[in-house]
Amino acid sequence: MGRNRCDQFLLLKLVAAIFVSLSFVHGTTDPSDVQALQVLFTSLNNDAQLTNWKNTTSDPCGESWRGVRCDGSAVVSIQLPGLGIDGALGYMLSGLASLKTLDLSGNNIHDALPYQLPPNLTSLNLANNNLSGNLPYSVALMFNLNYMNLSRNALSQTIGDIFSNLTSLATLDLSNNNFTGDLPNSLSSLSSISTIHVQNNQLTGSLNALVGLPLTDLNIANNHFSGWIPRELLSVPTFTYGGNTFDNGPAPPPPPFTPPPPGKSRNNRSHSPPSRTPTGSHEPSSDTSSGKKLSIGVIVGVSLGSAFLILVIVLVLLFCLRKGKGKGKENAARTSTGNLPIGGEKVNAEMQEQRIKPAASIVDLKPPPTENSTFERGKNGSTKRVKSPITTSSYTVATLQTATNSFSQDNIIGEGSLGRVYKADFPGGKIMAVKKIDNAALSLQEEDNFVEAVSNMSRLRHPNIVPLAGYCAEHGQRLLVYDYIANGSLQDLLHFADDRSKTLTWNARVRVALGTARALEYLHEVCLPSVVHRNLKSANILLDEELNPHLSDCGLAALTPNTEREVSTQVVGSFGYSAPEFALSGIYTVKSDVYSFGVVMLELLTGRKPLDSSRVRSEQSLVRWATPQLHDIDSLAKMVDPTLNGMYPAKSLSRFADIIALCVQPEPEFRPPMSEVVQALVRLMQRASVVKRRSSDDSGFIYKTPDHEAYEMSY
Repeated sequence: MGRNRCDQFLLLKLVAAIFVSLSFVHGTTDPSDVQALQVLFTSLNNDAQLTNWKNTTSDPCGESWRGVRCDGSAVVSIQLPGLGIDGALGYMLSGLASLKTLDLSGNNIHDALPYQLPPNLTSLNLANNNLSGNLPYSVALMFNLNYMNLSRNALSQTIGDIFSNLTSLATLDLSNNNFTGDLPNSLSSLSSISTIHVQNNQLTGSLNALVGLPLTDLNIANNHFSGWIPRELLSVPTFTYGGNTFDNGPAPPPPPFTPPPPGKSRNNRSHSPPSRTPTGSHEPSSDTSSGKKLSIGVIVGVSLGSAFLILVIVLVLLFCLRKGKGKGKENAARTSTGNLPIGGEKVNAEMQEQRIKPAASIVDLKPPPTENSTFERGKNGSTKRVKSPITTSSYTVATLQTATNSFSQDNIIGEGSLGRVYKADFPGGKIMAVKKIDNAALSLQEEDNFVEAVSNMSRLRHPNIVPLAGYCAEHGQRLLVYDYIANGSLQDLLHFADDRSKTLTWNARVRVALGTARALEYLHEVCLPSVVHRNLKSANILLDEELNPHLSDCGLAALTPNTEREVSTQVVGSFGYSAPEFALSGIYTVKSDVYSFGVVMLELLTGRKPLDSSRVRSEQSLVRWATPQLHDIDSLAKMVDPTLNGMYPAKSLSRFADIIALCVQPEPEFRPPMSEVVQALVRLMQRASVVKRRSSDDSGFIYKTPDHEAYEMSY
């Protein structure tokens, strides 16, 4: 009897284990993975091939979505090659934190390559699609990447210096695109690389970045590489290099008295590389030289070397004599005048300017050139970029006039230095925002640049940037059409909202800061060259129904307002946001944007305006008043926006203040890049989220945030 009970007990345990394992395999998919897959599904356009995929509440792991493989509740692989899928990749791929393999090759996916890819990928294959843009900066943080194939797309611009940390990468295929410029130096860090294919691009320069890599397969054919092929690359087993403009004949000898490379014989007969066929295979070589010819060659070489050495000595002596005379004159000038030598003021001014402008900052840059940019050759052989075709919608003046009720005063929803913004109602219930640019706001030169600026702005794509939906340039009118963001601006909500129900909670303020920081990170560090906003302020941060931020006026810096107009309007709202270096010298860089962002964070923290003449004199400038108090716990608590009613986590507040202090430093070189600000805000949210699970923290502070305002890392 006891034995039967024992058997029954073991049977029950076995059944339970089976159920547990089944529930584990078919468990609910991680919510962030679900959201990311739903955005991907919405962006793609082939429902028939994406079997079981849904854009509603669902369980990809449990419902066996086609091509999706899971490990427990985490999506670890998406493989959908050659299915004829078109559409775009969306903006949430970075939410797939556990994804290891992404293969969407052989489809017709278009649009720009997303600026953030799944961070922990080991294999990325997007080959043979129609993707445009450039390699995203986020590739630099994909430390586990082993295989990357982006061949046969429409990628363009220079290849960024993003490979320093990719020490696991074994295969890199960027062939059959439109990449230009030199190979990045960071390729030399690819210590595990065996295959590099960059054939059929427009690459230039030398191959020096590839020297010393453990390559077995290298294809650089049909580019514009020049100079000599490094001898080290000639030992790569499969090396294809035809269709370039490499110099013929022997490579230049090393400098005089340079010892030969390790392992090379001192009497090596030639510096010239073995000749190769266009496919890169070695051709047989023969040595018909006799010992007599070799000795004659050595004698001739020694004679030439001696003559060269004598010539160098003579030149050095002449240089020293001339320099001595110059110093004598200079010393005489100093003795007689007691001042710096002529030109000293100019040198000092240039050094001062370099101190103000960080090396990584780029002043007043326009958005990156696109894959559709064309080039023409000038009379002197130089090249210049001509206007790119417009890819966004074109509207007529009549259409926009009808939609805005003839640009009625009642439809005005904003006004800036370039003109007013109107709410536009289109047929079918579609609502847009139309910026009507005042012709007096632009110089003649800027008018000519309008269409090119529109082309560049239309290619800025980020979930936290207001997209340019269209434009109008006819009958002397210039208008920009944007998506309409329903909840108004951050400025309105912070400073002019009468309804108490519209008060931003602490959680919402942190989310607004993070979303805005991500938009700036995209402009500064993803776009090549960097895009400087120049007019960052709370009035240009628009909020949707879920209080997610959308940065407006991105790329408008290319349309700098007319100087006289700017003085008359004073861009009043911008003064409190301006970095010290801009106020002193007119220089504006990405670091100036960082300062303005710090001021916006101060607004979120205090609820105060950047400049407020209604306050006592010592508190009129927000930065000047707040900065000395940011590291004082007691003072900080008194600075917090009173409309929060004390509902905020104290530790989160302190970390928020620390980030502000970094951003508003007077010296631009000490301000952090926006990527570091983003990471700091993400860490702040991760640490603060645990406060939501209890009623109070260590200080006894009651945290009353409602459930729907919980911190969401999937944002």
